[in-house]
Parts: sequence; structure tokens; C-alpha cells
Amino acid sequence: MSVYREERLLRSKDVDMFRRLRTSELFRLLQEASIRHTEQLGMGREKTLDKGLLWILLLQRAEIRRMPEYDEQIVLKSWPGKTMHLLFPRYYSLETADGEPLLKASAIWGLVDAETRKMIFPEKYGVAIEGVVTGEEIALPAAPARLPCTESRLFSVPYSYVDINGHMNNTRYFDLAEDSIPAAAEGRALRSAVIEYASEARCGQELTVSWGREGDEWYLTGEGERAVFRMRLGYAPEGEEV
Repeated sequence: MSVYREERLLRSKDVDMFRRLRTSELFRLLQEASIRHTEQLGMGREKTLDKGLLWILLLQRAEIRRMPEYDEQIVLKSWPGKTMHLLFPRYYSLETADGEPLLKASAIWGLVDAETRKMIFPEKYGVAIEGVVTGEEIALPAAPARLPCTESRLFSVPYSYVDINGHMNNTRYFDLAEDSIPAAAEGRALRSAVIEYASEARCGQELTVSWGREGDEWYLTGEGERAVFRMRLGYAPEGEEV
């Protein structure tokens, strides 16, 4: 059974002002684990990037029991699900060194042609990843349930947000979200997240970011000439001890 595993000690750069793992850093850890495991499985840059193919994230989901904290040792695991035609499901779990479950997550990845930005048939390029079942999987993500948006702002994608694929990195959408809504700055811990990456945002592109709230759930969307992302974040109730 092919399950990726790594241990990590959380440093100051990984956490927010409440000493909890920053949301964007959490999803960066998941992203990097996906890349490293794919490389271990023989589907690294020689099969993809060097042939003009880019791995992209389409959907992500996370259910969080507790966000780990500064100076805490964590264990991250990741494994692939069964490939679905053009789509590559992947699963994740995070726990403490003592085995306390912290979160479970899932994602759907795809491959696009770097020039056309269109999805490709992986078998044409010899890209194949065998899925495994551990019994620890959560449901794969679907498009987030919408809420009415009551507020909005303009946002221009800065150079520092752009990654190797030439677009705004998926983790930065969480920074954008938590800079826009008040929950994270109030110290409320993230409990759930679902995000759909509908299209890419390039350096300097201007987006209209809109959001709305229902109880402890926030829905955000970003649009340029077309929809770029949709996100739903759930936080601990105000005043809850976390």
C-alpha cells in the first residue's frame, strides 16, 4: 500500500498570531505532500512538467478537529484514490506525534497542457497512478454550497502570489479569504473548508471578491471575466475555547 508519510515540527513561520497553523500553510503542506508522493510514484517532472504538462487542483475539502499549534510535532499522510478518467483523487490525514487525529482532507487533481491550459488524457502521456483504499478517506469534494454575498472588494493578483504554473497559487486563496472576512483575525479556529478552483488568475489580473455569511459559515467567490474560485469556510463559534 502506497501511503506517503512525513513528520514536521511547526515553526513560527507556519503559524498565525494565535500560534495555530495558518490556513494557507495547512493547504501548502497538503499540496507539497501531493507533489512529493507523486514524484515517489514515478510521475514527477520527467513525466509531466518537462513534457509541457501541469498538475492543477480542481477541488479541495478539509474537515478539521483541531488546528495544530506552534512547536507541535505533526504527522502528515497522503495517498491516491482510484483515477477517474481525467481526474486524480487524493486523500490526506493529519495527526499529532501521539496519534491524536487533527484533520482529514480530500482533493481532486488534473493535468493540463501548459500551452493550451486544457485538460489532457493522462494515458496518452503514460501518466498512471494506482489508487489505494485505507478506510480513512472522507468524501471527495464537490462545489461549495452557495450563500448570498453581501460585501465585495477588488483584488489584483500580486507577483508574490504566482507560482511555477504561472498563476495564483491555490494556497493564496485562503490568505485572500481570511484577509477579507473577520473570522480568522477574531481568533476563531477553522473547522471546515471546501474550495473550487474554476479557472486560473494570472499576475496582475483584477478580481472582484464577494462574500456572505450564514451563522459560522462564510461563502466567498472571486470573478474576473469569468468565475475564478468559490469557497466555503466554517469556523468555531465565537467565544468557543479552542
